[in-house]
Amino acid sequence: MQFDAELLLLAMAPVFLACIGWEAWHLARTRRADRLYSWPDTLCNAALALMHQGADKLAWLAVVPVYAYVYAHFRLFTWHGGPVSFVVLFLAQDLLYYAFHRCSHRVRWFWAAHVVHHSSERLNLSTAFRQSLMYPIAGMWAFWTPLAVLGFPPKQIVAIVLINLAFQFFVHTQAIGRLGWLEYVFNTPSIHRCHHARNPRYIDCNFAGVLVIWDRLFGTYVPEQANDPPQYGIVEPLQTYNPLTATFHEWRSMLADALRAPRASDKLRAVFGPPEWAAAYRANQARMVEQSAESTPAARSPRSPQSAQSPQSQYASHHGHAEYTRR
Repeated sequence: MQFDAELLLLAMAPVFLACIGWEAWHLARTRRADRLYSWPDTLCNAALALMHQGADKLAWLAVVPVYAYVYAHFRLFTWHGGPVSFVVLFLAQDLLYYAFHRCSHRVRWFWAAHVVHHSSERLNLSTAFRQSLMYPIAGMWAFWTPLAVLGFPPKQIVAIVLINLAFQFFVHTQAIGRLGWLEYVFNTPSIHRCHHARNPRYIDCNFAGVLVIWDRLFGTYVPEQANDPPQYGIVEPLQTYNPLTATFHEWRSMLADALRAPRASDKLRAVFGPPEWAAAYRANQARMVEQSAESTPAARSPRSPQSAQSPQSQYASHHGHAEYTRR
């Protein structure tokens, strides 16, 4: 891997933009009624991409020295380039991406950053640009540290991560159907459409980066079903195109839940538990408040309208009572 992956991606930028333009034109001709592109959504995606890129550049300045230190002091092997080295690096990073991606759906701290990518109710190639500037804070970089332990220098780590993410641009589309035998090995648009869906069937599935073999191996593969077409977005819709709101709304909610929770164990679960724990916890707290209100004499008084809600129940109502696997 004796090349600069960042320069490669820069050279690919016109290709990405051309693909978005073609897809928007094609879908406007073939599926006009579905409105798969909209200017507000696409511009929000672009703004999020620029914010993410800025944060990413700064993060690499801090993270690359960490990889270099681990590589210099703790590496187990020393690779000398060539096809075998590349294959090992590619497979190791793709497996680590699967682990990162799965954690990003099952640990709320990571989900707070990753939710940005899922919050659009459209899926098109521009959605691939919809990323969070908070990934470095959440700790995405830590998942690639084992690559330095395996003996890969920082430049190669950065390069393989960027190549993996560049491949994933092409799976964010509704213009391509099933791809036959390729879906036994590679992540494809059909497989990734399921990942972005909020239908109960598809929640928390298909975490693949490039290879879908990890999903098949670890039991998280779900095929796309014609009788249950994917519905995109998060279970609690964001309902805004403001990139700052898209970036920070889950961090605010997580902090609020942690501050409200009376027990230390619940505070920890609000931050590091699965995302659905918070919804179930808020629903339970709201039920307790309502039951307490109904049991008081004032609650049975004609002067206490049934429509009145406590602040807690209003909060729970705003965020939804249903238990779910991914918000």
